[in-house]
Amino acid sequence: MLGLSLQLTYPLFAMFLLSAVILIVMFKARVRAVKAGQIKISYFKTYESLNLPEDVIKTARHFSNLFEAPILFYVLCLLGMILGIDSQLFLTLAWCYVAARAVHAYVHIGLNKISVRMYVYALSWLIMLAMWVVLLYRVIV
Repeated sequence: MLGLSLQLTYPLFAMFLLSAVILIVMFKARVRAVKAGQIKISYFKTYESLNLPEDVIKTARHFSNLFEAPILFYVLCLLGMILGIDSQLFLTLAWCYVAARAVHAYVHIGLNKISVRMYVYALSWLIMLAMWVVLLYRVIV
């Protein structure tokens, strides 16, 4: 059995899988839009167009978003592994972060209800903040 700090590999892999799933969803949305004649394939040369289908915009934006704040999560988990942070709380928070990001993806790509999306996004940041507190506490104490 892996130590708690090495078990961070699992939520890290889960975030990777979430990104891969969103990549596939984005690709399918783009292919559907091209086949339906909603956008020309030449759009992908420069990514400039005024009239894009909503699902193409949402999936592309969400895929990009997975390379913004989650990068800080990856760094935080790697720091936890390097520093040997053997904390069940830290590991649980990492899983909670992944869950919050999965819910955020579901809301954003689905009905895209802004109030719910903002709440879940804020929750993911609070979880990451808690992870930083646990990490710093373990380093200091």
